[in-house]
Amino acid sequence: MPNPDILAKVVVALGGNALQSKESDGTAEAQLEVVKDTCTLLAELSSEGYEMAIVHGNGPQVGRILLSSETAKDVVPPMPLDVCGSMSQGYIGYHVQQALKHELAKQGLAYPVIAMVTQTIVDAEDPSFKDPTKPIGPFYTEQEADELAEQRGYDMREDKARGGWRRVVASPKPQKIVEIEAIKQLWDSTIVICTGGGGIPVIENADGTLQGTAAVIDKDFGAELLAEQVDADILLILTEVEKVAIDFGTLEQQDLDHLTLTEAAQYCEAGQFGKGSMQPKVEACMKFVRSYPSKRAIITSLSKAKEALAGKTGTLFTY
Repeated sequence: MPNPDILAKVVVALGGNALQSKESDGTAEAQLEVVKDTCTLLAELSSEGYEMAIVHGNGPQVGRILLSSETAKDVVPPMPLDVCGSMSQGYIGYHVQQALKHELAKQGLAYPVIAMVTQTIVDAEDPSFKDPTKPIGPFYTEQEADELAEQRGYDMREDKARGGWRRVVASPKPQKIVEIEAIKQLWDSTIVICTGGGGIPVIENADGTLQGTAAVIDKDFGAELLAEQVDADILLILTEVEKVAIDFGTLEQQDLDHLTLTEAAQYCEAGQFGKGSMQPKVEACMKFVRSYPSKRAIITSLSKAKEALAGKTGTLFTY
C-alpha cells in the first residue's frame, strides 16, 4: 500500500558538476569534497519526502582509469573498457554512499544507502557499433594510433582541433538493466546508487550469458530506462544550468520553463541542443514522457533541484 508521506518516486541523474568542479585537480580527495556538497542537497530531497534512486555520470573518471591502465601497460596488462567502467562505478558509488549516509544522519534519517555495480544490456546490432564516435582515453600520435589499431583492434580517430588521435567507441542505447529486480526489491527501504555511467555495457549471448563490450552508454538514457523500470513518477536530470535554453550563449538566449514533445522535437531537429551536451538529456526526458504521458521529466541545476520538484523552476517536459 502506498505510503501517504511519499511525495513522489524520483530517479535523479547527476551530471559531472555534481561529482567534480572545473577547478579541481581530478583527485579522489577533490571529488569527495564536491560529492559531500551534492549529498547535502540530495539529503534535503529525502527529508522532504521524496523516494529516490541515484544515477551518476563517469566520463572523466573512467577516462582517468583507462589512462592509468594504458600508461602502465608495460608493467601490468591494461584493463578492458567494461572493467574500467565497473571500477568507476565502484569508487564513485563509494563516495556518494558514504557522503549521503552522513548527510541523511544529520537530517535524522537512518535510511540505508547502497551502491550497486550495475550491468546494462545493449543490442549487439546497435548501429553505433558500426560507426563508433564516442572519444575516450588519452591522446596519441598518429604512429601510436596505428599501432593500437593493429595490435588491439581499436578504432582510432583524429581530433584535428586538439592535435592528436583518440580511441572512439560505440554509444549504444540501453535495452535492459540486469540487476533491476534487486533494485526494485531494495526501493522501499534503501536509497540505491546504480546504473552509473549508464551501466556497464554487456551483450546477452544466445545461451543467456553476458559479455562485456567496449562501449559507453549515455547516463541520461540509462537513468530514463531505470525510471521506466522502477515505475518512477519523475525523471530529474541535474546539470549545470537551471533551465534548458534555445539560442544558448547568444544575446537571443531564451530559457524554457516548459517543453512539449512536439516543441522539443522541433528544437532538436533545428540543432538547438548540443549533441554531446544538452540533447541527450532532452531526448531522455522526451522518451520518458512519451512512455508515461501522466508523469514528469525535469531538467535543472543541482542547486535548484528542490525548487524544480516543487514546480518553481527548471524545464518541465510534458506530453
